Amino acid sequence: MYDLLILGSGPAGLGAAIYGMRAGLELAVVDRSSISGGQVLTTYEVDNYLGFSGISGSEISDKFREHADNLGVPFVTAEVSRIERHENIFVLHTDKEDLEAKAVILATGAAHSMLGVPGELELAGRGVSYCATCDGAFFRKRTVAVVGGGDVAVEDAIFLAAICKKVYLIHRRDALRAADSLQKKLMSLENIEILWNSEVKEIQGQDMVDHIWVYNNKEKSEQQFPVDGIFIAVGVEPNTQLFEGLVEMDEGGYIIADEGCETSAAGLFAAGDIRRKPMRQIITAVADGANAIHSVQNYFRGM
Repeated sequence: MYDLLILGSGPAGLGAAIYGMRAGLELAVVDRSSISGGQVLTTYEVDNYLGFSGISGSEISDKFREHADNLGVPFVTAEVSRIERHENIFVLHTDKEDLEAKAVILATGAAHSMLGVPGELELAGRGVSYCATCDGAFFRKRTVAVVGGGDVAVEDAIFLAAICKKVYLIHRRDALRAADSLQKKLMSLENIEILWNSEVKEIQGQDMVDHIWVYNNKEKSEQQFPVDGIFIAVGVEPNTQLFEGLVEMDEGGYIIADEGCETSAAGLFAAGDIRRKPMRQIITAVADGANAIHSVQNYFRGM
């Protein structure tokens, strides 16, 4: 029996584990992978986390895990298949054993939707990015492409246009889905070129992205575009399928939780990218982990 089980060992989960250990809680971190870090592991370079300028995603993940290990955080490598509640006790059924706890922090993160084209995986973190605010600064005064037609894609294109020489916005339809106000701002920027009815078919480069092949599905033609980076903004899927029916979620599958990470279910807390919130970054995930522990302690006081 644990006081607390933390599902996920990304920045939110590890942040919660560190604060939880310092609070004297009997806890464990449960993750299907023995390698901690979550999405950060696919980031080539992190330049916006306080005190760690220019560090790689894998390096900062190692430092987070090292901090947790130094505090003696227990890790359980197992796949959780089901969570049940029996009065004030949560039972996590895994492929190894059943685990019990008085409270659970859900920190399983989210996954960016991918294009699924050749070169995307091979060049991820080396010109292929899924976060303009995270990686845009590396492409200052360069030429980049953004893929997508929703609010996030248009916001990314506007953001990048302020620092990049040229931005291609690639959309497979002939109209954007983004809000009218965003579209007006987009159309006012001279260094943005929209490629309508277009789809990226391949991303190429040796060590870094060098160019992309774009197919025009209306003209049935293909063209090569030289770019230094490509930002893919075609959606994000929170890893919350396991928690359906346990906690309240929004239409996108994100768990509805307040700033204290409290969900609609007493004893269940949501931290990091699975929580509905305006900004998803390493620093906000770690902050969620700390806030969740504060809420867990309050929950225990009221039991």
